[in-house]
Amino acid sequence: MEKADAHCVAAKDDVAVVIRDVAAGERIAARRENGPPLELTAVTAVPAGHKIALRDFRRGENVLKYGSVIGAASEYIPKGAHVHIHNLEGLRGRGDRQ
Repeated sequence: MEKADAHCVAAKDDVAVVIRDVAAGERIAARRENGPPLELTAVTAVPAGHKIALRDFRRGENVLKYGSVIGAASEYIPKGAHVHIHNLEGLRGRGDRQ
């Protein structure tokens, strides 16, 4: 098995969870369910246990983790950026959205 710095929970996920602190500018490999790891450069620091974007997101675009939508980008998120509450709007359990 090749070394991975991050893992996707489902094959169609848009984000991966980093398994160690990642510095901005660092090249990492994200393990996917099938196929070789996806290599990318972190454009921001990402703390261990947090999400990293595997592609660019436009504001309002849905983000997939666990194979389902976990929220929408509240601003532009570039590939390799930290994805967390500062740029992700939660959509689950909200009474104002159907």
